[in-house]
Amino acid sequence: MPQTRDTNRRIVLANRPKGRPDDDSLRLETGPVPKAGAGEMLLRTVWLSLDPYMRGRMDDAKSYAAPVELGGVMTGQVVAEVVTSDVDGFAPGDHVLAGSGWQDWAVLDGSQVMNLGRDPAHPSWHLGILGMPGFTAHAGLLNIGEPKPGETVVVAAATGPVGATVGQIAKIRGCRAVGVAGGAEKCAHAVEVLGFDACIDHRSDDFEAQLAAACPEGIDVYFENVGGRTLYAVLPLLNPFARVPVCGMVAWYNLSTLPDGPDRGPQILGTLLRQKVKMQGFIIFDTFGPTEHAAFLKDMTGWLQEGKVRYREQVVEGLEAAPDALLDLLEGRNFGKMVVRVG
Repeated sequence: MPQTRDTNRRIVLANRPKGRPDDDSLRLETGPVPKAGAGEMLLRTVWLSLDPYMRGRMDDAKSYAAPVELGGVMTGQVVAEVVTSDVDGFAPGDHVLAGSGWQDWAVLDGSQVMNLGRDPAHPSWHLGILGMPGFTAHAGLLNIGEPKPGETVVVAAATGPVGATVGQIAKIRGCRAVGVAGGAEKCAHAVEVLGFDACIDHRSDDFEAQLAAACPEGIDVYFENVGGRTLYAVLPLLNPFARVPVCGMVAWYNLSTLPDGPDRGPQILGTLLRQKVKMQGFIIFDTFGPTEHAAFLKDMTGWLQEGKVRYREQVVEGLEAAPDALLDLLEGRNFGKMVVRVG
């Protein structure tokens, strides 16, 4: 069903999944288009971002943000068009970056909404390379990872929106960039298009040996996006005083109990202690502020204009396709930044 002017499609959380989300986890509903009142504006969603953190918002567990309520609209950033406005600084026809979630229409008061102007170039890029994923890569790598020329930077999920950007920034900073990705096509893209020095397929039987061979001088910075087998392969290769920005753990997001296998706690903590490793988790919206964001926009805008950073999107057509696309993302079947063309 396409987007219309008289119906609001909403994808809501129907049930909290135990492990992998299934067909009963999310539900498509329809209702009337909301009306904006005094001090409010009506937004029409054009693009929706899909991101791994959304899986965590389905759980009713302590986290850095409140979970989605049962029956509530799934959370997510969007690029939307302002249709009507009684908010200073926003006019009909403007495009905005907002957190109005998985729905066609939304009413907001303008707080925590960024005006992108009437006709932004590449509007969906503000959900990726010029948005949260790009900022995450830039701030996490440069402020926590602190890469130095000649060092080896390893990044998991190397062709995703964060990982691809981390590797390219590492190269700009004069580092050796080694990616980890799933499949030969993604690894070839990382090396041939993004400019990584090497990329290792984590599905390979001898993945650990291949990673060690690609990092003959050890690892100085590991940008953590996935956890799991990749983390365990990286640990023995960390150099003294290595830095590990922890951005995500997508390999474990669907776990409902502890993972099978040995207790890795002693290995992880022992490595941190012996190698004097700095491992720091961060959430982009509250770890870094306006100063870091301004530096990111200045750098990234220039790098894109100069062709120093390449960017790939995977476009999903239609809001109704978003639930299946999120599963693809969580299971590594995406290739590039995944966005949904809603309207």
